[in-house]
Amino acid sequence: MGFYDLKVKNAKEELVSMEAYKGKVLLIVNTATGCGFTPQYEGLQKLYDKYKDKGFEVLDFPCNQFGKQAPGSNEEIHEFCTLKYNTTFPLFSKIDVNGKNADPLFQYLKENSKSILGKQIKWNFTKFLVDKNGNVIERFAPTVEPEKIEEKIAALL
Repeated sequence: MGFYDLKVKNAKEELVSMEAYKGKVLLIVNTATGCGFTPQYEGLQKLYDKYKDKGFEVLDFPCNQFGKQAPGSNEEIHEFCTLKYNTTFPLFSKIDVNGKNADPLFQYLKENSKSILGKQIKWNFTKFLVDKNGNVIERFAPTVEPEKIEEKIAALL
């Protein structure tokens, strides 16, 4: 199974194929609204604003697995992100990124990343950079701020 064969649920629980993002550079992030890294939403939005018209997307996947820092429904999370950080990039349904219930997208990202960070995601705001052909280019730790990834995104566009 390839990257574009995967399907995820959007915030309204509707299935969305990764095929819809074919030909785009993606930054896929597991997020949380109550985390010390939550202010990274601002940097993610700045990247999105700057590059969305050039074929770039930020895909936001809330995850409550780390310290229960993403409480609330998909609707509540969406409201928080849009009101506090003015996010306009796609928000997907809350998922697990580790364990037996890990979303297949994140299983794929972890398995196809050449990261030295290991196969488990350790915390919120782990970021995966995917090129226009669905190849996982790089995995970034939560401590890597979105602005530090800009050069790599620009190079892929």
